[in-house]
Amino acid sequence: MRTRNLELGVGLFLVAGIAALFFLAIKVSGLSSEVNQPSYKVYAHFQNIAGLVPRSKVTMSGVTIGRVAAIELDKKKLNAKVTLEIYNDVNEISTDSVASILTAGLLGEKYIGIVPGADDTFVKNGDEIEQTQSSLVLEDLIGKFLFNKATENKSSTPAPAPTPATAEEF
Repeated sequence: MRTRNLELGVGLFLVAGIAALFFLAIKVSGLSSEVNQPSYKVYAHFQNIAGLVPRSKVTMSGVTIGRVAAIELDKKKLNAKVTLEIYNDVNEISTDSVASILTAGLLGEKYIGIVPGADDTFVKNGDEIEQTQSSLVLEDLIGKFLFNKATENKSSTPAPAPTPATAEEF
């Protein structure tokens, strides 16, 4: 009888552990009740989205105000068109706000941060945020740094010293 109670206790402990892991996975992935929240769509164009994915957070002052609904290539402008779903209770994003792609944490999760502007008019459903700042790509920074170092070394090498003229050359 003691063995049966011990096995039952271990089984319940395992079930509770699996339920806790499932709950944690749902919270970390962002698949929570925010998905059913009413929202409106706003668009933004970026030169480089570098790792931004659908369902990424949209934040303002560190508070989540929406999600990235879709990402597609705009064939006319040849850049990324990002569709943002902003929650209906956040309806005072001015038209001169700036949308930037930012990185969170050590793993490099990308999200969109909106810095509010000072205009008196606000974006509505279907409007576009005009001012954007693309993602900072580490490989591009390293490439520019190395290129600058290479050109700096070429320009800083001294020119060969002129040789003195000899009597035979005259």
